[in-house]
Amino acid sequence: MSWLTVLPALVAITIVIWRKEVILALFLAILTSELLMITTHSASLPLVGFLNSLERVAAVFTDIGNTRILIFSLMIGALLAYIRVSGGVTAMVEKLIRSGLAKGKVSVGLLTMLTGIVIFIESNLSVLTAGILARGLFDKYGMSRARLAYIIDSTSAPICILILLNGWGAYILALLSNYELEQSAAQILWGTVPLNFYPIVTLIIVFYTVTSTKVYGPMKHAEKKVELSSTSYEHEYPPTNSLYMLLPLATMVFGMVGFMLWTGGGNMAKGSGSKSVFYATALACLVAYLMMLGSRKFTHTKLVDIGFKGMGELLPLVTIVLFSLALGASLKELGTGIFIAGMVGDYLPLFLVVPILFIAGGLISFTTGTSWGTFAILIPLGVPLIQNLGLPPSLVLSAILGGGVFGDHCSPISDTTAVSAIASGSDLLEHVKTQLPYALVAGAITLILYVIASLVMI
Repeated sequence: MSWLTVLPALVAITIVIWRKEVILALFLAILTSELLMITTHSASLPLVGFLNSLERVAAVFTDIGNTRILIFSLMIGALLAYIRVSGGVTAMVEKLIRSGLAKGKVSVGLLTMLTGIVIFIESNLSVLTAGILARGLFDKYGMSRARLAYIIDSTSAPICILILLNGWGAYILALLSNYELEQSAAQILWGTVPLNFYPIVTLIIVFYTVTSTKVYGPMKHAEKKVELSSTSYEHEYPPTNSLYMLLPLATMVFGMVGFMLWTGGGNMAKGSGSKSVFYATALACLVAYLMMLGSRKFTHTKLVDIGFKGMGELLPLVTIVLFSLALGASLKELGTGIFIAGMVGDYLPLFLVVPILFIAGGLISFTTGTSWGTFAILIPLGVPLIQNLGLPPSLVLSAILGGGVFGDHCSPISDTTAVSAIASGSDLLEHVKTQLPYALVAGAITLILYVIASLVMI
C-alpha cells in the first residue's frame, strides 16, 4: 500500500492544524486507516469504514493494559480533585514557600525537574507526581501550565530511557534477547547511555530553560498570556494541612515501587508498569478519600460527587488517550511503521545509517504516537544492520531509542503527551505547540551528533 499508509497520520495532523480539534482529528484518522484496509469496494464503503472504526475503538478495551491506562487516567482526575478541594495543595504551596525551597521561578523549576528525575521508575508516574506537586507553585509565581507540561514531559521519558532500571529497560532487553550478538543484550543496552544523545540534549535544554527562566517561540506567548490574565495568585480553596496532598502522593509513589516489586516477583525491572501505576493510583485515591472522610468536613456523598466531577474534568483528555491507542493499533495493522522504517533503504553510506535510523524512529513515533511501538518495529530492522554491516550495536540502538522519544515529544497523538497535559492542567494542543520548537532543536543537535559519532566510530 506504500505511501497511502501514512495518509491517516497526515489526516490527523491536518485536522489538528486546521480545526484545532484533537478528538475529531484522531477519529477521522482512525476512519481513514480502516477505510484503507477494506479490500472490497461498494456503495456501503463509508458505512463499513465507520462501523469498523467504532469496533477499533471498542477493541482497545480487549487489551487489559490499555484498559488499566484509561481507568487510571480517570482516577487521576478524582485524586487531583480530592487533594485540591481538601486544601492540601494550597497548604503545600505555602509550606514550600515558607521553607525557602520554592522561593522563585528557578527554584520551583528545579524542584519540578528534580522530582521528575528522582521518580524514574515509570514515566507516567514521574510526570504525574511532578505535575501535581508543581501546579500551585507555577500559578503562584506566574508561570504558565504549558511551561510545566514541557518540563515534566521533557524530563520523564529522557530520564527513563537513560537510567533503564525500569520497565523501559526490561522491555528493550526482551526485544534484544531474540538475537545472537557478540555482546550480551545488557552490555549493548548499558552502552547506549552515553550515546543516547537526544535525551541528554533534551535534559540540558530543560535545565537551561529552568535556570535562565528564558522561554522562546509559542512558549513565550503562553507566558505572556499568564502575565496578562493574572496579576496575583489567589487560593481556590483555603489551606488546611499539606498532609492531604503529601500522603496520597507518597502512597502513589511508594505504592508504585511496591507493586513493581510485587508484579515482578521481587525484580522491579520485570514488574508490570500498567498494573503498578493502576494499583498505586487507586490506593492513593482511597487514602485521600479516607483522610477527607475522617476530617468530618466531607460526607461520603459529597466525596463521591467531588471524585466524579474530577473525572469529568479529564474526560476529554481520556478520550484522546483512548483514540490514540485505537489509532496506534489501526496503523500497526495497516503497516505505517514498517513503511516508514523501509525508507531507511539499503544503499545509504554507512555513516548515514545511524542518523537515518534516528529520523525513522522519530517519524514512526510521531505518526503512531508510541515510542515503545517504534522500538518494536525498528529493533528487528536495526539488529540485522549490526550483524551484516558490522555497525556499533550500542550506537545503532541508541539512535532507535532516542528517535522513539523524539517523535513522542512532537506527537499530538502520543498518550505520554496527553498524560503530561493531564498532570499539568494544560491544554493538549498548547502543550504540543509550545514543546515542539524545543524538541526540534534537540532533534537537530542530535542528528549532527550522530553524523559525527558515525564518522568517528564506523
